[in-house]
Amino acid sequence: MTADSLTSKALLRVKRRNYFVCALFLAAGLVVHCLVTRTVSPPLVIMQCLWGASYLLLGLGVGAGLFAPQATAVVAGFIALVGSAAFVTLTGGVRGPYFHAFAALPLLVAMFTPDARLPTVVSGVSTMGAVALMGHWHEMPLTTVLPQVAGIGLFVGLALFSTRTYRRMGEAQRVAHREKLEMLERLAESERRRRHAERERAEVDRLVLVGQLAAGVAHEVNNPLAFVKANLNYLEHEVRGEELPRVRDELLQVISETQQGVLRIQQIVMDLRGFSRAGGPCEERGGALEVALPEATRMASVRLRERGEVSLALEPGLPLVRLGHRHIVQVVLNLLINAADAVEMCQTRCLAHIAVRAWRVEEGVRLEVDDNGPGIPADVLPRLFEPFFTTKPPGKGTGLGLALCREFVSRSGGTLHAENRPGGGARFVIVLPVSEESRPLAM
Repeated sequence: MTADSLTSKALLRVKRRNYFVCALFLAAGLVVHCLVTRTVSPPLVIMQCLWGASYLLLGLGVGAGLFAPQATAVVAGFIALVGSAAFVTLTGGVRGPYFHAFAALPLLVAMFTPDARLPTVVSGVSTMGAVALMGHWHEMPLTTVLPQVAGIGLFVGLALFSTRTYRRMGEAQRVAHREKLEMLERLAESERRRRHAERERAEVDRLVLVGQLAAGVAHEVNNPLAFVKANLNYLEHEVRGEELPRVRDELLQVISETQQGVLRIQQIVMDLRGFSRAGGPCEERGGALEVALPEATRMASVRLRERGEVSLALEPGLPLVRLGHRHIVQVVLNLLINAADAVEMCQTRCLAHIAVRAWRVEEGVRLEVDDNGPGIPADVLPRLFEPFFTTKPPGKGTGLGLALCREFVSRSGGTLHAENRPGGGARFVIVLPVSEESRPLAM
């Protein structure tokens, strides 16, 4: 259902209520007249009852959609004119106490049709004619009739002005409503663009990590390929020889080493392929640290090679956390690579020792990544998670990694901060809330 149809239905309800209210006032006016005058005139009672019943019927017809609102307003104005003339005649004529009721007719019609001008004009002109005819019928002087007609004309002008004001107010409300809808559409479009930019920014950071791992992947894959090739050459030579039973044990050992090398290559390729793919529909589901952290450390070992090592200590039985598997790998891998870079930039050129620990705490799961690097300078620590802020040389980093890490963790309801270890080096602390899938059901 459109907004215009809803507005039309609301206007019909208002107009129906107006007819019912007018019928109620007519009944109340009759009661007040009888109480004040202490007389009951049967013709007056019958006339008022018919007048009120006609308004009730008009209200029911408008509410049910049987009558057009503007046509009904013209009919209501005509009924009001006839009823007012009969009421004034039955209560004393032009010299009676209710002759001024004629002035209210244009305002009454304007109340019925505030969105149209024609019914008010027709009712006003008819009322002015009725006042002139009644004055002539009662042989009133022209100096009395003309001011009365002019007064009715002033009320007609007031009624037209009120309908014009109503239309302007309605138009202003419609314009404001359209502007509000356009503003909401712009906000929705802005939100869509922001989310698209966030996805692109995350993809850029992921590609940067893949690029940083590319050289290490070449080295890691080349080593297993070297001994796989050597072992295959050895097998070929021995198989062609005549002393196959004598070297059976050696052949089995060579085959085992070959299989390990192939599995190592397969694992490296699978890790990189999974990490470089875009997130799927299950990305927001809970992630398992026992699966994601070993994957991140394996990929980091490609970057470290012989220049360092990563130790992993996980408390058994860790629950699922709200951060998805893919984001856990990206966050931890980012921290590990940053730690390796920090140790490499150290003047002592020591081997990198990076420790990853995770255990259950009251807030969820606490994850710490420690390194033996130079630590974080005091002036850098407050700006460490700012987008595009980096202490690495040009071409070494984009300044997006840590900002995205904190953003991913914050979205899951967790926290990420950095500090310097008391014994030297840096420490990154992540606290992740437990996923709903890991929480026990209430009994």
